[in-house]
Amino acid sequence: MQPRVRLALFLSGLFALTAIAAVLVFAAGEKAVTSGAFLGATRPPSIPPADFRLRDENGRPVTLAAMRGKPIVVTFLYTTCEDTCPLTVDQIRLALDEVGHDVPVVAVSVDPRNDTARAAKRFSLQRQMTGRMRWVLGSEAQLRRLWDAYGVQPQSDREEHSASTVLLDGRGRQRVGFATSVLTPSALANDIVLLEREARASG
Repeated sequence: MQPRVRLALFLSGLFALTAIAAVLVFAAGEKAVTSGAFLGATRPPSIPPADFRLRDENGRPVTLAAMRGKPIVVTFLYTTCEDTCPLTVDQIRLALDEVGHDVPVVAVSVDPRNDTARAAKRFSLQRQMTGRMRWVLGSEAQLRRLWDAYGVQPQSDREEHSASTVLLDGRGRQRVGFATSVLTPSALANDIVLLEREARASG
């Protein structure tokens, strides 16, 4: 083979490898790219933080105050749900994977009669969220304050619960909301990253 031909083939191969590497780098970095604006529905700044002290599925206390300084994903679920709740949690899990690290995820029960600690653990295990999401469990009277603070209709025999997910900022304020019908991993990841940048800038 002529030296010039050999050199041309070598250079062609090198350029091809460089192009492939560039594509791989772009794909890896694409997770960190954000739109620069919130993709969920922004909430009025006048909504005050609604803290609480309840128990999770392991009997440990849960408070929003203990998680301040970083974005918090708050979602409203019930353990016997077979459609919207599993979908919501799958979307949240994929969003965390896209961000590349976990942020606190709190699942507030909307069916206190049936949302036992055992049922909550089973739900999280089935959705691959054990250790990545904590449930907030309690009586109807205890949870009512949270439902009201987030404008959520609990599950009942007559009415489906409000299928929504809310992002809190580092100060515990409701900043962005998603109905399950429009929740996507990319949109949630985008808004988590924006709130993380905001928290770093103000911290």
